[in-house]
Amino acid sequence: MRKLALLAPVLALVFSCHFATAQQGDIMFFGGTLLSSSPSTNQLFSGNIAEKGGTYLGISGDVVGFKKRLGFNIETAWRASQASYLGYETYRPILTDFNALFQPKLGKKVGLDLFGGIGIASTRFYVPYATSCSYFSGCINYTTSDHFMEDLGAGLRYYVWHHFFVRPEVHYYHIQNNTDVFSTDNVFRVGASIGYTIGND
Repeated sequence: MRKLALLAPVLALVFSCHFATAQQGDIMFFGGTLLSSSPSTNQLFSGNIAEKGGTYLGISGDVVGFKKRLGFNIETAWRASQASYLGYETYRPILTDFNALFQPKLGKKVGLDLFGGIGIASTRFYVPYATSCSYFSGCINYTTSDHFMEDLGAGLRYYVWHHFFVRPEVHYYHIQNNTDVFSTDNVFRVGASIGYTIGND
């Protein structure tokens, strides 16, 4: 239910462009994985593991002006399954960012997406007992570690049929103070999106 709540701002962002004559929008669903450096022996000894691997799913939306091809986007990605953290608890990262976007056309069916911005890296650590309970949200069995981050990324889109496209992509995240729980502040997400353009493509 909480993941579905993340869709609301993205859908509102994209469909708002439908009513603006000088804009287009895209909505994308993506999959990929995280890459980062392996931890040193000292980092492993102190309990810091690498934040990499696993399947990441997500959703993204953007609005772009026709003339300058400038716009903005919002996206969120989460690990599809929980991963083991040192064998005694599990964790799931959630990466959400807001970006400025440049989307030049390279041809009739090919385009480039270049983006950069800021966001929040939120890691949930799950335990086999309730960490807190409230009347409105019920009981939860995780604690959350949040970190500010900067990100850069690029994707190459290809329109396969009408307004539908595929986009191989790479994202770089610099997560501030991420070494309190993982081995590095620098993480890459690689994968691909399937998307639909609302407006002229």
